Amino acid sequence: MKLGIVGLPNVGKSTLFNAITKAGAESANYPFCTIEPNIGVAAVPDERLHKLAEMYQPEKITPTMIEFTDIAGLVRGASRGEGLGNKFLAHIREVDAIVHVVRCFEDTNITHVDEVINPIRDIETINLELIFSDLESLERRMDRTRKALKGDKKYQLDLDLMEKIKENLEKGIPARNILCTEDEARMMGQMFLLTSKPVIYAANISEDDLLIESDQIPRVKRVLDYAQKEQSQVLVISAKVEDEIAQLDGEEKKAFLKELGIPESGLDRLVKRCYRLLGLISFLTAGPKEVRAWTIKQGTKASQAAGKIHTDFERGFIRAEVVHFDTLMEAGSYLVAKEKGMVRSEGRDYIVKDGDVILFRFNV
Repeated sequence: MKLGIVGLPNVGKSTLFNAITKAGAESANYPFCTIEPNIGVAAVPDERLHKLAEMYQPEKITPTMIEFTDIAGLVRGASRGEGLGNKFLAHIREVDAIVHVVRCFEDTNITHVDEVINPIRDIETINLELIFSDLESLERRMDRTRKALKGDKKYQLDLDLMEKIKENLEKGIPARNILCTEDEARMMGQMFLLTSKPVIYAANISEDDLLIESDQIPRVKRVLDYAQKEQSQVLVISAKVEDEIAQLDGEEKKAFLKELGIPESGLDRLVKRCYRLLGLISFLTAGPKEVRAWTIKQGTKASQAAGKIHTDFERGFIRAEVVHFDTLMEAGSYLVAKEKGMVRSEGRDYIVKDGDVILFRFNV
């Protein structure tokens, strides 16, 4: 799972990236501080792993991970190669979803490429550049499809869909917001359009605004209204504060969060939100050697989930012994859960649920 952190220069992208991944990317008060993308990974917060660890006392705990890419700041004209536009667009094409950092804080010590802070203008600058890039790649694809159509009429459906997408893009509507049938959505997925990627807007606020209701912060309210129309999500976060929180461990972190009056860090909320954004869930495996979370798409069958662990598990799948995490905690131990008939035996077509604790039986 790859997530790209994007935004105009000096909006807090690299600060947020460092807080998430502790990767130590350069962060400075000038445009294009980030040139080559920085890549780091972050664990998906999952308290269930620690509860299972208390039960099983394993040698290690392995959470599921998300890869974050801090992509070079974008400027107006990127689709025509301005700034580092071509590199930006190439790198964003490789990610599964976009975390779009929007500056909503005032700081005279940090410059803004357009001088005046205006979050909606900033969002539209990037969205328009992505639309321009998609239109250019769509035109090339349409030219090839028209040529193929002369020899085979089956390409007419492809061309019709491209015309539909083009009409919407020209109206400023990103591909992810175009109403499509299931077949059209599948076909669009093969076009690798930048604007088809799901987006979370990270409204970056100052420390002073942390305890103010989001819709009471004028710049944030504008981002919330914009995202609602676009059916995208917004996470209000202070990258500067999150960077400070990331330096703390255990009890220090809990005490600092309590002092700030927030239940969990914005980064934990961001990682969880991104996980849901991509339609992912976790199933769990537990034993004396390891307690681990595994990432799968919603709707994954038991045999396919087994294949995430090892191809032999899928190839020689016999059954899955399943107990949900909540049920296991209620029982107090796996043995008690089994004695009480709480552990179910499921076949290969069982649809795995988030929080299922599974023991796979296989034979190869």
